[in-house]
Amino acid sequence: MNKTIATIVAAASLAQVFATSVAAADLVTTYEEPDQRDGVKIGVLTCDVGGGVGYVLGSAKTVDCVFSGTRGASDRYSGTIRKMGVDLGFTTRGRLVWAVFAPTAGYHRGSLGGLYQGITAEATLAGGVGANILFGGTAGSIQLQTISVTGQLGLNVAATGTSVTLTPAG
Repeated sequence: MNKTIATIVAAASLAQVFATSVAAADLVTTYEEPDQRDGVKIGVLTCDVGGGVGYVLGSAKTVDCVFSGTRGASDRYSGTIRKMGVDLGFTTRGRLVWAVFAPTAGYHRGSLGGLYQGITAEATLAGGVGANILFGGTAGSIQLQTISVTGQLGLNVAATGTSVTLTPAG
């Protein structure tokens, strides 16, 4: 009888150890920075924006960008940022920084090329900040972070519809 009780207690202990280790293993997860569409962060796109004058109905400025991937990839792009709406004033230069999300973790050279569209709000008095919401790219699969960080110098206020066209450089 004592052997039976000891066997049951030993079996219950082993079952407890097994269940605890399975539960602990289930708690170990890898962290991926998701966006609102459950994409995977594949890197950061940093763009230098040329200076220019905002006219009442909009503006167009050149951009030179560098993509820095989370896995070490680096790629250059050139293009134009166009704004249509209230865009008053001037800027001497600016910089945009976006986190880049894609449906999968892979990146292929030139895959950020394409047309991105959305909205922009900016305010500049000597130094200024802004926010951009842009979607698009090749077949609409690449998403630039919901809100980008914009820094610029000048005197400007803008609330516009925005498009950015990127072309792989070189």
